[in-house]
Amino acid sequence: MKFNTIATLVAIATASGSAFATNGYFSHGYGMKAKGMGGAATAVTGDTFGGANNPASMVWAGDRLDVGVDLFSPKRSVSRQGSTGFGGAYDGSVTSDSDYFLIPEFGYNKMLGADMSAGVTVYGNGGMNTDFNGTQAGGAGAPAFAPSCGGVPSNMLFGCGKLGVDLMQLIVAPTFAYKINANHSVGISPLFAYQRFKVDGLQAFDELGFTGSPGNTTNRGYDNSTGWGVRIGWLGKLSETVSLGAAYSTKMRMSSFDMYKGLFAEGGDFDIPENYSIGISVKATPQLMIAADLLQINYGGVRSVANGVTPSLINPVANPLGSATGSGFKWRDQTVFKLGAEYEYSKSLMLRGGYNYGKSPIRNDSIDDVTFNIIAPGVVEQHLTLGATWALSNKDEVTLSYVHAFSRSETGPSATVLLGIGGTETLKMHQDAIGIAYGLKF
Repeated sequence: MKFNTIATLVAIATASGSAFATNGYFSHGYGMKAKGMGGAATAVTGDTFGGANNPASMVWAGDRLDVGVDLFSPKRSVSRQGSTGFGGAYDGSVTSDSDYFLIPEFGYNKMLGADMSAGVTVYGNGGMNTDFNGTQAGGAGAPAFAPSCGGVPSNMLFGCGKLGVDLMQLIVAPTFAYKINANHSVGISPLFAYQRFKVDGLQAFDELGFTGSPGNTTNRGYDNSTGWGVRIGWLGKLSETVSLGAAYSTKMRMSSFDMYKGLFAEGGDFDIPENYSIGISVKATPQLMIAADLLQINYGGVRSVANGVTPSLINPVANPLGSATGSGFKWRDQTVFKLGAEYEYSKSLMLRGGYNYGKSPIRNDSIDDVTFNIIAPGVVEQHLTLGATWALSNKDEVTLSYVHAFSRSETGPSATVLLGIGGTETLKMHQDAIGIAYGLKF
């Protein structure tokens, strides 16, 4: 495969961005085959997405290229009810207008002899892609808190005009894998990340003394961030029917969003959290494989994601937005269980199904939990997946996948009680995605 062709495909993936928000803001799976199996892939071989799943799996994939795209549709809505301030003018609900996203995927692998391989996986995270236009129902007469709004009706977080956020994370993972012996392999993937972010509609937090860097909180357009990390992995074929796998990814240290250093904790910091997984695959019959993964995502290690909202509202002098103790989204660490099955219906058709569960990183235990997540309501927990692969006459493959994230809502006390408004707030989301990929074997 010529280098310029690979570079072009990577550039397409970069330009397209990402909108996944299934396991927090991680995708439920990487690679169309894994997506059809609930995301279970740590102990599974057969495609070029080891850079995202388990680098050690790539040496079993052979010479191949995989390229595909998902049509992803998240439906998000938020509401406030029972508020007392301003005569209940801030009660109501609004639905995000951004409903459809194209999400590309790309992987390439080249065998370097029988026991080594080199390749690359390109994948993305994201999901904080919301676009709440206009005011909440019943809120047309609600005043905007921000002086600059000039009487424009308030959005759900008391700024003016559109309220929304757009976060994209693209990760390029060149991968080297090596077979230690006939049954065990190890792999390593340096991870090079690019982030793009913007937010609109937070004028109230910018102009009323809640930030340590006025003018760098909202409505600055897109800002970019780059950084790196590393993923390592092991895969062992314990017998002809049982394989185990394990993978670990460091926290990815990212450069700061300077244009939003008055919003994110630690002066615009938004690192990508440490995560690790273990997995097993079992050949239950000659036609049926069952796979399961356990994934841990440590959102709590990133202050801009994990900090609660109340420090900046209670004492903005000591804990302004943008400081180390400034408000965040109060996301907890997430443990995700992935279960999948692959059935060889015929020599040319593989069928897949799966289930993915991860308790939402957003809770409703206190007034720290819900309010900031109005702009990023990642509350889904249960996912049902289906997939299939058709082998073509030239040994290439076409793979389809589908995922449905079941509708779920989270209701909790509003942090706006500190601003004299109060009530409760509800975040609601469900999702669907259908994808297609083509696999070329060389």
